[in-house]
Amino acid sequence: MRIDHQVLREAIASLLLAGGVDEIQCRTVAANLAWCDMVGRRNHGLERLPILLRRVGTGAIRCPSRPHFEQIASSSALLFADRGFGHHAAELAIARACDLAFETGIGIVGVRDSNFYGAGAYYVNLAAERGMIGLALSNSFPKVAPPGGTGPALGTNPFSFGVPRRSGRAIIVDMSTASVAGSTIREAIAKGETLADGIAIDRCGNPVHDPAEVAKGTLLPAAGGKGLGLAVLVEVLSAVLTGAGIGGEVGSMYKDIDRPGNNGHFLLALDPSRWMPPAVFHERVERMASVILDTGPVGRVRLPGELRWAHFEESLAKGVEIDDAMAAQTEALAQDLGIQSIWRGCHAG
Repeated sequence: MRIDHQVLREAIASLLLAGGVDEIQCRTVAANLAWCDMVGRRNHGLERLPILLRRVGTGAIRCPSRPHFEQIASSSALLFADRGFGHHAAELAIARACDLAFETGIGIVGVRDSNFYGAGAYYVNLAAERGMIGLALSNSFPKVAPPGGTGPALGTNPFSFGVPRRSGRAIIVDMSTASVAGSTIREAIAKGETLADGIAIDRCGNPVHDPAEVAKGTLLPAAGGKGLGLAVLVEVLSAVLTGAGIGGEVGSMYKDIDRPGNNGHFLLALDPSRWMPPAVFHERVERMASVILDTGPVGRVRLPGELRWAHFEESLAKGVEIDDAMAAQTEALAQDLGIQSIWRGCHAG
């Protein structure tokens, strides 16, 4: 079925409120999850509600939380997230980074004492909406071995980067520094798929093809040492520098239900208008885009993020697509929380 995007956001907000989330965090988290479903990142949308609310219930995610900033330089700040939602902390952080960038040309905010923050694409797009180049990094529970190793050292450590365009549809790079994201493994398990070589190994270093067995072994970094290098960059900036958990000091979202994540984040905003007039910057971005797109037939070559914007436009026009299994899961969650018929009258068409 398809649901109007505003109705979806309100439905998510009602579930969060019923699950014990305070109104301030509720608004930011609902907007975040709804946007992810709108752009086709369903593994960071409704799908995450049950585990997020379980963590709220155990106190691993604090509600309400009282995050506060410490200004450490003219263009840098540190956010103490007070064990609240990573989604809320990262949105506060990118907003402050953009404010600092307007003042000084660049804004950097580190975050500590946080939790899982979802899709980094959401935060770099918020920066792009304000005309900023954005960078969002977060460390995560260790599940990736370095080349030559057989045990997990670092997390999938996502890397996200956004560039504003005249159209308002930013160029967005959002990727795991591992061979695949953890959500991809869960999806493969649900679909009964097998894994190719180079994605995961067991504790003896042998390839793992059954996604259900990955938890007994470890993922591999993307492109070998190159992926490890990016993962180290993410870990240094989001965790070492901020004072957040490093490696095994970060809790697992699914295994450590009652343990705060201790995640760290790093949000950066760069004001291109300090380098050149906005019109010139946008013209140069479009020139770069043409260099990429002109290498193949129209529609075959895409810029990073274009598929997400195609989903977004379809969601705006037709409503956000929710598959039957997810609709049923959400309905069951609503009833557990004392909400009857969360989807009644919600169909977009």
